[in-house]
Amino acid sequence: MISKGLTWILLVMAVTVTNSVNAQNDSTQYLSLKQEGIVRIAATTAKGDLSKLKPELNLGLDAGLTVNQIKEIIVHLYAYCGFPRSIRGLQTLMVVLDERKAKGITDEVGAEASQINDDRSRYDRGKEILEKLTGVKEEVSKTGYAAFAPEVEIFLKEHLFADLFERDVLTYAERELVTVSVLSSIGGVEPMLRSHLNICLKVGLTSNQLQQFVGVIKSTSGKKEAKAAQSVLDEILKSRE
Repeated sequence: MISKGLTWILLVMAVTVTNSVNAQNDSTQYLSLKQEGIVRIAATTAKGDLSKLKPELNLGLDAGLTVNQIKEIIVHLYAYCGFPRSIRGLQTLMVVLDERKAKGITDEVGAEASQINDDRSRYDRGKEILEKLTGVKEEVSKTGYAAFAPEVEIFLKEHLFADLFERDVLTYAERELVTVSVLSSIGGVEPMLRSHLNICLKVGLTSNQLQQFVGVIKSTSGKKEAKAAQSVLDEILKSRE
């Protein structure tokens, strides 16, 4: 028969082990240094703050992001904040890489995008990717802006979700981090931000990671932008309770 003292000791040990496992699990619920680097680079590029972008690019490279991953981040965001911001970001990256090379720093170039071997139309491929991201089957009949301006809906499917999201240099989760970083930074697009924060949760990002994301937006883009992002995130998380 087990004594009360031994039972107590075993109970304490079980609780300690459980807490330890939970702590380890919790530690995986936050953005990695690479993920945080993605947010910082995307948000700063979207703002057009090139003097602030340079140190963020250095930190991202030091965190282990490859040159091609950072190029992909900056290319991806043009779909949300325009070519001028994207091109200036790429030019700043070129300067940073030259400066690092002059210091004897060799940065990993990383993998390039794989060739797409799919005979379907870009529209069909983009439609499938969007459905995969949202978890919602696309309706045949269009409504809202898609019915009002069908060309935009076509461009969205063919270019954004096929030409960009289909490239494998970044994962879907990483591309969504880029997207919500840009949308938060430019402001005034809360409906789109809401959609993409929901997608973030669907592709594996956690509520803790998104809370941390808002904190990064506060430090890179500003209090106003972070407050708006936090409001949208709170609404989303509350709806999931």
